Amino acid sequence: MEEENDITVTWEDLQARVAGGKNRKLILNGLTGYAQPGKLLAIMGPSGCGKSTLLDALAGRLGSNIKQTGKILINGLKQELAYGTSGYVTQDDAMLSCLTAGETLYYSAELQFPNSMSIAEKKERADATLREMGLQDAINTRVGGWSGKGLSGGQKRRLSICIEILTHPRLLFLDEPTSGLDSAASFYVMTGIASLILKDGIQRTIVASIHQPSSQVFQLFHHLCLLSSGETVYFGPASHANQFFSSNGFPCPPLYNPSDHYLRIINKDFNQDADEGITTEEATNILVSSYKSSEYSNDVQNEIAKISVNDSGAVGRKKIHAAFLTQCLVLLKRSSKQIYRDISNYWLRLTVFIAVSVSLGSIFYHVGGSMRSIQERGSLLCFFVSVLCFMTLVGGFSPLIEEMKVLKRERLNGHYGITAFLVGSTFSAVPYTLLISIIPGAIVNYLSGLHKGLENFVYFCSVLFGIVMWVESLMMVVGSIFPNFVMGVITAGGVEGLMILTSGFYRLPNDLPKPLWKYPFYHVSFLNYAFQGLLKNEFEGLMFGPDENGGISLSGRYILSETWHVQMGHSKWVDLSIMFAMILLYRVLFLVITKFKEKLKHVHVGTNAPKAKVFSRTNITDL
Repeated sequence: MEEENDITVTWEDLQARVAGGKNRKLILNGLTGYAQPGKLLAIMGPSGCGKSTLLDALAGRLGSNIKQTGKILINGLKQELAYGTSGYVTQDDAMLSCLTAGETLYYSAELQFPNSMSIAEKKERADATLREMGLQDAINTRVGGWSGKGLSGGQKRRLSICIEILTHPRLLFLDEPTSGLDSAASFYVMTGIASLILKDGIQRTIVASIHQPSSQVFQLFHHLCLLSSGETVYFGPASHANQFFSSNGFPCPPLYNPSDHYLRIINKDFNQDADEGITTEEATNILVSSYKSSEYSNDVQNEIAKISVNDSGAVGRKKIHAAFLTQCLVLLKRSSKQIYRDISNYWLRLTVFIAVSVSLGSIFYHVGGSMRSIQERGSLLCFFVSVLCFMTLVGGFSPLIEEMKVLKRERLNGHYGITAFLVGSTFSAVPYTLLISIIPGAIVNYLSGLHKGLENFVYFCSVLFGIVMWVESLMMVVGSIFPNFVMGVITAGGVEGLMILTSGFYRLPNDLPKPLWKYPFYHVSFLNYAFQGLLKNEFEGLMFGPDENGGISLSGRYILSETWHVQMGHSKWVDLSIMFAMILLYRVLFLVITKFKEKLKHVHVGTNAPKAKVFSRTNITDL
């Protein structure tokens, strides 16, 4: 078995600025520093000073809108970290709300560990990790969210840490792990993090950005990196920071929290008096200038040079995660459990749609077979389709955003591939989509007296099933571009509106203006094929007799071609096949967009920072 080396990270003259535009804001300005095994490095500074940007730069997670230059080395070499050697705990604690703490970690263990490891071993590792972070009493408590109470903020943060330390990574990044927590919870969380430094016989390298720690938390830090407006104010042992500030005329008062004092002095946002006659901006400039010529800055340069000489070496072997099929099955089980427990998703939609179906069926009760029923049948089908589209969008987009946040976190940490997520997400929703299609479909079909027959009913429900699947596919595509609830709903709602408008009901196909609306909108509209298929299913094989005012009888095929302008050159099953082909196309489009965004980010970092070969774990699971 190949020995795994400790991990040391160094960075020199690191710069990051917003790319594009005339006023390209400089976020990081010539930072130099290091993170060593067995040490906890805290990155501190006022809001907007560049803490999270520095952390993202070191972890290879900068967005494509930020241009990075400088040198980042791993053990003195330009190399990528293999899967399982690093972990990144994000600030937002993205987890599925209806799973318990134990289930969240068990499923993560099944995804992160190889098939060669038994289920019992994976569960034991998960249980041991929960105990390490003091979550043994919350193992059966749901994560919770807007829909219900669950874990506390501190417990969620510790669970996020558990997920990332399952594989015993030697390098751990944490983005503001105490954000939103009270002082007691912050202390317990940071104590748990500090205890990981020498756990399991591993000397971990831990880098954490932190906003304003208490004095007890501050004592846990080995090294401190103080930033202000993207510049280094101080880098060195945390215990020596007060000596540096004192030597420049800004000593920390007795019985005063050191972090409060440092941040008050270097916060330039308000430009208040830092000391008698000196503003915070002047004080910060003094400290930045003093640090550049100080022994602390020289010590950092000497330490980096020493690391480059002594610690050169590859990180070690790549750990193996679960096989693709296992990933699909685990994600299928996890997603199914989340959907089953989340009453605000499919269960609420089913309940509301049953109520709408009863209302619709009673309004169009036994439409009959007169001439008047021709328009009534068309109106019923169009309204039914429209309500199903918008209800699926409004009820399903919020759970999708929650799932997409989890996907983003787990993808960035290399837990599984996008294809496995797509397979699990698609098949876990099928039973509930069938319920939404069959039960309301049967109610409307029976009460309104639509075309009877098993084949007609199966086709009717199949179209409803396809519509729900299409809307969910559309939401995935939109969600991959706009991971924001309001923007996503507005965009997807606008697309649905155009699809309904050009479906051939509100304006008959032959009457649509040919430029743009007939070609291409009508022909690429999913609901065009859904509506045409439903009309064929409803009218073919029926005869419509005269009403009380007299007239002649008309066949269903005649009404389809002359009244509804339906294309009769192919059967309704072709329309259904086109629908499912479009659903597949939308899902593939989601896959392509997600992969393209990841590739664009990776290429951007590599292009703009040729001297800073950074690492990313997403390339381990490209499927």
